[in-house]
Parts: sequence; C-alpha cells; structure tokens
Amino acid sequence: MRLYGVAQVMHHNDQEWDDYYAKFPSNIGARQIFILSIDMVQTSCGMAVPFFDYVKEREQLNTSMARKGSEGVKQYWRDKNQISLDGISTHIVKKNLS
Repeated sequence: MRLYGVAQVMHHNDQEWDDYYAKFPSNIGARQIFILSIDMVQTSCGMAVPFFDYVKEREQLNTSMARKGSEGVKQYWRDKNQISLDGISTHIVKKNLS
C-alpha cells in the first residue's frame, strides 16, 4: 500500500503532543507523531505479496530508553536523531528541550 498526501510532524515540545500521544500505548522512546492528510491510497492486487503474521510486540525500544532515563533519551536524540535518513533536519531538538 502507498499513501499520498501531506504530513505534519509533532514533537514533545509541541502544544498538542500530550493530546495525540495519549492515543497510543506508552512508549518512552517515542520521538515524533505524524499527522497525515491522505489524498490518495494505492494498493496492489496482492499477487506475489508475501503473508506476514503478527508474532508479538517488540520491547527493545522501551527497554533501551527506560535504561537511559529521560535525560539519556534526550541526549540520544541530540547525538543520533537530528538528521533523517534522507538528510533532512528532524527538528527533534529545540531550544526548550531540557
């Protein structure tokens, strides 16, 4: 499936973060929430698309971030998450990130 549209990114320091974050299971390592305005959805016929089965939740992120603690998570963002894989600034670190 491919989704086409416009996305808005929300970070911890954005005014509406708490409202949106409350809609998801608790995740200490959550960095961003994307609000999508979808214009078009494209699907394939499904031929030759493999089946994927849900096995269980992955706990590595929660475990790792809980070990780091709040300040360690923020430092990790400063060190590792300021540029996306495609070289675009994520704006995850803002002046008031303390």
